[in-house]
Amino acid sequence: MAKQRIRNLLQAHPKDGRFRMADVDADSTPGLKNRKRLSPDLKKHGAKLFNLQERLFAEHKRSLLIVLQGMDTSGKDGTITHVIGDMNPQGVLISTFKQPTPEERRHGFLWRIRKRLPDPGDIGIFNRSHYEDVLIARVHGLAKPPIIERRYGVINRFEKEVVRGGTKVLKICLHISYDEQRRRLLERLRDPDKNWKFKETDIDERAFWDDYQSAYGIAITRCSTDWAPWFVVPANDKDYRNWAISRLLIETLEDMNPQYPHPKLDIPRLVKRLQA
Repeated sequence: MAKQRIRNLLQAHPKDGRFRMADVDADSTPGLKNRKRLSPDLKKHGAKLFNLQERLFAEHKRSLLIVLQGMDTSGKDGTITHVIGDMNPQGVLISTFKQPTPEERRHGFLWRIRKRLPDPGDIGIFNRSHYEDVLIARVHGLAKPPIIERRYGVINRFEKEVVRGGTKVLKICLHISYDEQRRRLLERLRDPDKNWKFKETDIDERAFWDDYQSAYGIAITRCSTDWAPWFVVPANDKDYRNWAISRLLIETLEDMNPQYPHPKLDIPRLVKRLQA
């Protein structure tokens, strides 16, 4: 019996025309039938990802853009460390989008995003992304409602343009529960080696939890398209998160099926020269 594709289990499917974060159990582990397989599977996944990335880099025709979104402590950095870390850093470009700089504010919200798109052969990682401009902007009223409404369409057209240009777009939302976020924030406070990760504003933002959940639901509903669908990964279990995302990446790259180039070389002559 063929193994069920993880992308079919994790893809966001709106119910009654709208996706709701509450419809996904953050403790669930879709597709995982045996926890004992986590460690050996992750080792195999790492080797597969390295090979697939090498093929993409060698082919040098297309690229992959991975968009990571999620609430604070949802595991964006951990995903980069434990999943993307299996890849050759030479072909990976990691970009983190924080509060816009004064220069960035003088341009459209996609200006800084375009500058960080991956080149052919590369894999780009967005740790937060252009979706901040319809998430935090909606929750904190950083733009007028009509402007935010227009941005969903702008994002969809932008992503279609990126895909047509040869870049596969993989959008992943890491979903944790309110209680799990509290536990992780307390862990950062109690561990001196993790104090540097803690910001008091993280507590302030928890007051807007429901607003963020609603904003994510709207963004995923409006921007999960045929060319760039959203995948929601239950992330309370960090090991499952890594397992699911590595499988999702493998399936995406296998679907792309990058190929090693085969340049025309006079092998006997070149071997002879090297042996001279």
